Amino acid sequence: MAVADSKLPACTEVGARSQRPTLVFLHGIGGRAWGWQDTLEHFAAQGWHALAWDMPGYGDSPAIEGLDFDHLADALESLLAHALVPRAVLVGHSLGGMVALQSWARHPQRIAGLVLAGSSPAFGHGSGDFQTRFLDDRLAPLEAGQTLADIAARLIPAMVGPGAAAEALSRAQACMASITPEGYRAALQALVEFEQRAALPTITVPTLCLAGEHDRTAAPAVVRRMAEKIPGASYVEMPGAGHLMNFEQPEAFAAELSTFLDTHFPAETQP
Repeated sequence: MAVADSKLPACTEVGARSQRPTLVFLHGIGGRAWGWQDTLEHFAAQGWHALAWDMPGYGDSPAIEGLDFDHLADALESLLAHALVPRAVLVGHSLGGMVALQSWARHPQRIAGLVLAGSSPAFGHGSGDFQTRFLDDRLAPLEAGQTLADIAARLIPAMVGPGAAAEALSRAQACMASITPEGYRAALQALVEFEQRAALPTITVPTLCLAGEHDRTAAPAVVRRMAEKIPGASYVEMPGAGHLMNFEQPEAFAAELSTFLDTHFPAETQP
């Protein structure tokens, strides 16, 4: 079901509540809640309560004026409070992992665990030149009149591993094509400002850092360094996967997540 409140982000919610934390899936800049549908159903069948959001400005979620990561973390906190989720394991892919880190920095009392997949604790370098070039590259097609479907057709094939199936490409492209130009533009502007490296040593909840072997967006070396700075964090590299590991290898992604969850949150664990 979806949380029905026009002021809150929209989300898909599945599974029965239990003593374990709720799994909360946070998509990347080209994702949507329904991109997690198979994963949601898998974990609901395993007895988990789970939800996936459309972040503000995506899908049916209202946009936020002056979007930044503080606003995103606060919007997620409002959604979880409204959904009566006392404790959550945040599973964030790419930009969603950044939202998860920002949420830890702002609302740690809500978080029982973190899964940071194809993500990093900061965007680019301090000079700002990299951010400017990135924005120019990503926004130029919009300024030239291309649609998000056009952009997805160019970007998605370059973001996956060499063995990615056509179905994975198609689903990832459909997610990105469904985003509005306004939502995409706002997310890009927020992305280049992200910086939470200082938060890594403060993390006190179980954390899994997942990398794709062929990821050129969040390279394995970057994800590994992030894991090394988080006390007790686990690092896993998925062979053959690119940046869109949850689309490319959904079964393997779910298996790695299950191993982490079964280790730290077995069925009898209290929230």
